[in-house]
Amino acid sequence: MRFIVAVVLILQTVFATAQDDPAEKPYSNKNHFFIYWGWNRAWYSNSDISFIGNTYDFTLKDVVAKDRQSNFNLDPYLNPMQMTIPQTNFRIGYYFNDHWSITGGVDHMKYVMVQNQTVKISGEISGTETVYNDIYNDEDIQLKEDFLIFEHTDGLNYVNFEARRKDELFSFSKISKAKIDINLIEGAGAGFLFPRTNTTLLSNERNDEFHVAGYGFSTMAGLNVTFWKHFFIQSELKGGFINMPDVRTTKFKSDKAKQHFFFGQLNYVFGLQFGFGK
Repeated sequence: MRFIVAVVLILQTVFATAQDDPAEKPYSNKNHFFIYWGWNRAWYSNSDISFIGNTYDFTLKDVVAKDRQSNFNLDPYLNPMQMTIPQTNFRIGYYFNDHWSITGGVDHMKYVMVQNQTVKISGEISGTETVYNDIYNDEDIQLKEDFLIFEHTDGLNYVNFEARRKDELFSFSKISKAKIDINLIEGAGAGFLFPRTNTTLLSNERNDEFHVAGYGFSTMAGLNVTFWKHFFIQSELKGGFINMPDVRTTKFKSDKAKQHFFFGQLNYVFGLQFGFGK
């Protein structure tokens, strides 16, 4: 907190002497870039997860999952060597006119199947060194650790590209020397999922590797507060659909899982806008 207060005081000292020029042209976002970093909470709808391999083919129905939050502290949240441990958001964008930007970024969420929940199972498991070899027809099964651990915890990486619109809601700059503007941000986009899935399935060894697993679509809306036209904080609500038909589950390429679900995010970010416009 002392660091944040110090930064604010320094910026206030730097910009406090800036005076409005009556002949100055209205500020425009055009030809400006922005970059931001922040953190998120995430929520997921229940999903059916199908597992396919040489000796099994079964589906778990309405599986419950949640995100995984790191306890807030300067380490890891602001430690450059540990900053990807929490659930994070990174984005960079370019305004091609005063309102519209094209952006690309990574939403680093974490997806954790709730352990020991009871779900319905259908399909067949055979040839494993477990007690789960059987034919199932919509029966109850408890997801114990010796049956399944399933997590996208490093993470559920949604690499996406969006078109975003920025509209000014209110400008304190026009009525005072506060140099604070409040803006509405809206956008939509699509991208691909590049999760690192931590899975232990039946008698197989734990598998944990990055893999392009599918695609997603999303929309967002946010409230942006900009200081001196260049520094901003922003809160966002984001939601969408994820389909992953090719999730790695074991070291064998023939083994995979597939699932689809809806997701929601609440994001808090801070950033910088800079460029060549006025």
